[in-house]
Amino acid sequence: MAVCAGVDVDNAELLKELRIERHQREDHGRNPGRWLWIGGAVVVLLLLLGGVARLFFGQHAVSVQTATAVAPSAGGEAGAVLQATGYVTARRRATVSAQITGTLTAVLIEEGDHVRKGQVLARLDDHAWRAALDAARAQAAAAHALVAQYQTQLAQNERDAARQRELAAQGLVPKQAAEQARTLADSTRAQLAAQQKQVVAADAQAAVARVNFDYCVVRAPFDGVVTTKDAQVGEIISPLSAGGGFTRTGVGTIVDMDSLEIDVDVNEAYIGRIKPGMPAEAVLDAYPDWRIPAHVVAIVPTADRGKATIKVRVALEKKDARVVPDMGVRVSFLEEQPKAAASLPQGVLVPATAIVRRDGRSVVFVLDGQQARQRAVIPAAQTYGELRLLPAAVKPGDSVVVSPPAELHDGSDVQIRKP
Repeated sequence: MAVCAGVDVDNAELLKELRIERHQREDHGRNPGRWLWIGGAVVVLLLLLGGVARLFFGQHAVSVQTATAVAPSAGGEAGAVLQATGYVTARRRATVSAQITGTLTAVLIEEGDHVRKGQVLARLDDHAWRAALDAARAQAAAAHALVAQYQTQLAQNERDAARQRELAAQGLVPKQAAEQARTLADSTRAQLAAQQKQVVAADAQAAVARVNFDYCVVRAPFDGVVTTKDAQVGEIISPLSAGGGFTRTGVGTIVDMDSLEIDVDVNEAYIGRIKPGMPAEAVLDAYPDWRIPAHVVAIVPTADRGKATIKVRVALEKKDARVVPDMGVRVSFLEEQPKAAASLPQGVLVPATAIVRRDGRSVVFVLDGQQARQRAVIPAAQTYGELRLLPAAVKPGDSVVVSPPAELHDGSDVQIRKP
């Protein structure tokens, strides 16, 4: 029995050593979560390191210089002796106003309306002028009636004078009576002549009243387009400016679009290069790809001492509704007429340095926003000075990279460097 008791004690000790304590079981249960946190932190750290590496090494913006691809017609500017900027102006422009002071009762125009010569643009209150016209006409009518009265009276007096003259010749009446009758006829004749002058004056006053009455209707002085509407119904309009700003001096402005031309200021140091009749080419700031043939009309013989420039008038050889007054324009004065569009080669002109070899091909880099896009090109054999003709792949107006650096590739971010 003593032996069995010893064995039981040994077994109990052995089982006690194999038992897992409570704190050991809790630590074991927490180990998987801790490893997950550690693994996540490592992944985030790797992602951050990758982003920084890509920012500083993979996506670094390449500093480049660019040029604009132009159509071959722009090559005509190579023959330009001078370029200058100016504005489109109208040689025939009028601010239409009434020739009398009055209140507007109707304004029949809006901006952009096309009007014809003599078309009614506005009407003024004509009650006072109509009354003045009626009064003038009445006075003229009264003057004409007096002329008729004097003519009748003169005829009677002349008959009386003739009768008295016959009686005096027969000795039946004194000679004095005949002389008085003749004097009365002469006096009536003079009154008739004076009244006839009054008739002329009365008719003239009626004509003036009629003209003033017609001034109540404002008409277009020539064919054109309304560019501004300056007055509204109810406002007072006058040909003279009144103080306080309560009186309008014009109903609106009309421009004859057929009279549009260009005024450019040329530096007086280069005015010797410009001659009347010289061919030119105009490009509107609003339509940079549209080239309008033009020619020099005249050189205005006066200088602006403040700007040291001389004004040159340039006529547009093609009229178009897109050309409107006060548009900005650039004018190239040419040595000879530019070539017809049909004889110009197709494609665009770019600097020769914009074309580089990559992977055995000729390519150019075209800006697409803030990135450079590589395009394969086949340059034409003909050269235009420092420019090369690209028949395809590039459009007029595209910005191409000049002297692309070796690290520039398709899709690279770029930063434009000023020349």
